[in-house]
Formats: sequence, structure tokens, C-alpha cells
Amino acid sequence: MDKNIKSYEEISEILKAIAHPVRLCIVAGLLDKGKCNVNYMKDCLDLPQSTVSQHLQKLKSAGIISGERKGLEIYYSVKDESVKKIIEVLF
Repeated sequence: MDKNIKSYEEISEILKAIAHPVRLCIVAGLLDKGKCNVNYMKDCLDLPQSTVSQHLQKLKSAGIISGERKGLEIYYSVKDESVKKIIEVLF
């Protein structure tokens, strides 16, 4: 079992990152829509842009999402395939 501990740690970090209701909602929404910018998300979530941006940063730091700049906006999408599978199981 010790030889797989690194893989358990990686999965644990992913689960911690998506465990917050807002982050879970963001990830599920991104999977449903494909790509979104922070303005669209703040309107859907009815939260201030700063709050949404903080959650996006945590997801990005965990390697779950990535951002693509288009002009002044950044469009986010889910890049981690294992997260897609987790969300499918949950919903």
C-alpha cells in the first residue's frame, strides 16, 4: 500500500480543492458549459467577482482548471480528466 501513497495524496488534494460548494459548482458549471469567464460565473453564482476569483485561483493552483486569455477576459475550462470523472459520478 505504501507504494501507492503518492497517488492517494494527489487524489486527496483534488478532493479537497473541489470540496467547497462554490468550487464544486464552478467545476460542474464549467464541465456543462465548456468555457466561461469570471463575469459570467459571478452572475450565475450571485457572488462578488473577488470571491469567484479566489475560488478560481484555488482550482487553478490545484491543476483542476486552466485559463485562456482572449483580449481582456480569461476563459476557464476544466483540464483534469480525473475531475471530470468525479463530477460525473457525483451528478
